[in-house]
Amino acid sequence: MTLALHPDARISALADIEDSMRGSLIQVGAGSLIDSFVKIKPAGGSGDLLIGERTVINSCCVLYTGNGIRIGNDVAIAANCVFAPVNHEYRSRDQLIREQRFRPSKGGIFIEDDVWIGAGCVILDGAILRKGCVIGAMSLVRGEVPAYSVNAGNPLQLMGWRE
Repeated sequence: MTLALHPDARISALADIEDSMRGSLIQVGAGSLIDSFVKIKPAGGSGDLLIGERTVINSCCVLYTGNGIRIGNDVAIAANCVFAPVNHEYRSRDQLIREQRFRPSKGGIFIEDDVWIGAGCVILDGAILRKGCVIGAMSLVRGEVPAYSVNAGNPLQLMGWRE
């Protein structure tokens, strides 16, 4: 694992970045913060974690790097969110789920600039959160979310638009 931390970025001493992330890059831009008790770990791949500038990942979030996570600038991620850019295979009854391979990637997770993700959200493989969108607390996100939209729920529903 390679850690590229801008001198103005901060990672809490209480964050946990697994050192088993062979071949992966974790890049954290200027003014960004990874708070206490954030867990970053590989799962089902060796994807990179790229975090832009002035982005905050609050406490107790879990980021599985899997097929990769790209987070833009000025993104606010509230506590207790899970980012899972990986999918387990489970179809075979003749094999334990934990022994089955991971499913093909849907492209990882891509979050554009100026996005707000509320507490307790789950962001899945293939999610694309366009610029300026808002995701309400406890939401499940998969697929593409329109720019400047306000969304919430499971399943995710469009609630309105930023003005």
